Amino acid sequence: MKKILVAYFSAGGVTAKVAKNLAEAAGADLYEIRPAVPYTRADLNWTDKQARSTIEMNDKTFRPPIADTDADIAKYDVVYVGFPIWWYVAPRIINTFLEAYDFSGKRIVLFATSGGSGLGNTQKELEGSCPGAEIVGSKLLHGRAAVADLKEWADEISNMIS
Repeated sequence: MKKILVAYFSAGGVTAKVAKNLAEAAGADLYEIRPAVPYTRADLNWTDKQARSTIEMNDKTFRPPIADTDADIAKYDVVYVGFPIWWYVAPRIINTFLEAYDFSGKRIVLFATSGGSGLGNTQKELEGSCPGAEIVGSKLLHGRAAVADLKEWADEISNMIS
């Protein structure tokens, strides 16, 4: 049986709720990707050109520091990585997380939450941050995704990578 981890970054709690439900549905462990400096409401004001998140997202090379790198990635076969969509892609902290570990030989499944935008080029933009890994899928999930709904998707992924 494959060992599964659900790692997630959540700025406002929506992605955290989905990640917890997904971990339960997939029988997975849960890991929160936390920024070294937590985001404030002002940091997340996407309409402010000087807001921290805007500055980060305007620079594809920016890597916000994460609070820790103690996830035991080596013991997992499959890692779901979840995040809110920012500017049609994953927040740069997801690149930081993926680049902090060796994902060689792992299968990564991306999931995101969004208030209205799609996944855009998310998968393509993250591939370079996890060399040697295979991103096997991605899905935009509704913030109210129930365990039962997520179980069906997790089962599909599991069958696909068996």
